[in-house]
Amino acid sequence: MLIALLGAGIPALMGAALHTDVGEPYRETRLYFGTERTDGGGPVAEREFMRFLDQEITPAFPEGLTLHDGYGQWRGGDSKIVREASYEVVLLYPEKDADDRSVRIERIRDAYESRYQQDSVGRSDDKIEAGF
Repeated sequence: MLIALLGAGIPALMGAALHTDVGEPYRETRLYFGTERTDGGGPVAEREFMRFLDQEITPAFPEGLTLHDGYGQWRGGDSKIVREASYEVVLLYPEKDADDRSVRIERIRDAYESRYQQDSVGRSDDKIEAGF
């Protein structure tokens, strides 16, 4: 039976290995927004973040995005662990538009840091293939 299962799986694996074009070249950027303010004020409320999303992020990426609620922690300059609610925004855009989109993303990061007294907004970028 094991041989039969393995035999059935090998053609599928070979087909997947030979057919690698599953989409177009895209860039995936993930932004990590903390909610604790450095000035000691209360955390960024959900309504404040949603307003920021509507005013800053959506106009820069009107084709769409994904928002995840999260929880993050990091070590501050005083070596204390800061724990906070956070938001992760996932942006997908064509690789050919990466330079222009990077400028938009940096504006978003700067605006959030300034508006909500944040040390930083985390960013990660990956090259992927995507199809819609």
